[in-house]
Amino acid sequence: MSAPQLSEELLAIIVCPACKGDLSVTGSDADAEPVELACSGCGLVYPVRDGIPVLLVDEARKPV
Repeated sequence: MSAPQLSEELLAIIVCPACKGDLSVTGSDADAEPVELACSGCGLVYPVRDGIPVLLVDEARKPV
């Protein structure tokens, strides 16, 4: 059983909670589930856990 994937509709409407920039998928695991969403504005990277984006600034990491 594969993990749920982020829908295109969801990706079209969610934005970075810090700067309201667009988010894009930056990786996938073995099941092709997105594992991170990166902001094109401020650069913060948000995790995706069990198919659910964790859009909390405190959970985001700064890019390396």
